[in-house]
Amino acid sequence: MARASVMALLAVSALLVSAATAQTCDDELPAQLAGNYSGLACRPVWNNFVLRYAQDKNNVLRVVLSTMYSTGWVGMGFSKDGLMVGSSAMVGWMGKTGVAHIKQFSLRGKAPSQVVVDQGFLVSNDHDHTVLVQQAKIYLAFELRFTEPLKQQNVLLAFGSAIPVNDRLSEHEDKTSIKFDFTTGSSSTSSSFPEGLKRTHGILNLFAWGVLLPIGAIVARYCRRWDPLWFYLHAGVQFVGFILGLAGIVVGVSLYSRIQANVPAHRGLGIFVLVLGILQILAFFLRPKKDSKYRKFWNWYHHWVGRLALFFAAINIVLGIKVGGAGNSWKIGYGFNLAILLITIITLEVLLWTRWKNSSNSSTTY
Repeated sequence: MARASVMALLAVSALLVSAATAQTCDDELPAQLAGNYSGLACRPVWNNFVLRYAQDKNNVLRVVLSTMYSTGWVGMGFSKDGLMVGSSAMVGWMGKTGVAHIKQFSLRGKAPSQVVVDQGFLVSNDHDHTVLVQQAKIYLAFELRFTEPLKQQNVLLAFGSAIPVNDRLSEHEDKTSIKFDFTTGSSSTSSSFPEGLKRTHGILNLFAWGVLLPIGAIVARYCRRWDPLWFYLHAGVQFVGFILGLAGIVVGVSLYSRIQANVPAHRGLGIFVLVLGILQILAFFLRPKKDSKYRKFWNWYHHWVGRLALFFAAINIVLGIKVGGAGNSWKIGYGFNLAILLITIITLEVLLWTRWKNSSNSSTTY
């Protein structure tokens, strides 16, 4: 009972502390910012992020972005399509020695090496930027000049827990994309349509080319004792796998037309694997009879083109996970799937050769 009371008291205390420190528009700006950034409109935009802003007749946008802070970095990006790649961001942090930093970054890709400091399309004067940490809150204050008044604008908000070293940003802990109207102060979550397409493209192709089609190939090689069941299983699994893979490629084409991703190797391999898959489908309908003299050539072609397709499909899945910035969960998941397939193939291959060897020995006449 006493333990429960203590836990309840701690929970209430945490809620009170959270409520006391939460960011709202009722909080006054620190005195260091009040002079240059007074009279700004204010809107809570995401979690504890609060956006204060104003733009004048010269299309100069003054911004103060504030949120809870202990360590790491906080950023606000401006995007043309709501996506990270191709946007520019203002990022601020307090260094390990207590020196404040605020810099512009060009987000050319999702890898840390593609987030380039002191680059981007935002026009500003460095001396107009300020970073301030006060009472467990961080304030990023900056001015940007645009060619025309901002109306609805795709805005990215993100934060990371690691302090940047040599102006290299660590991967964000969390992020969001909103569409903010700088004339009315309204905001809404930006469409996640491209992200949804990317996820669907990855899931369909990984399941088709990385799971179903390898299983169909395993059935064809190691289950021939169960004739003709193995053939119907093989043909059925491969047909479903090809249809799902084709759907994944169609989604990929739609995704490419929307974001114009620069992934020539991934696209090229995808087209090559698709051509090999189509050749396999055509080969099924052109299959000679078992007693035909051409059957052995057809078997050789069908086996090796299929293996080639699966090999390059595996490479392209790994490449797709990398260029898509899918994260460790995808890497671990596909790596585990690949390990299971390889262990299964090695085990079945050993059993096949053992059975073949025993069969050969038993048929020898002494």
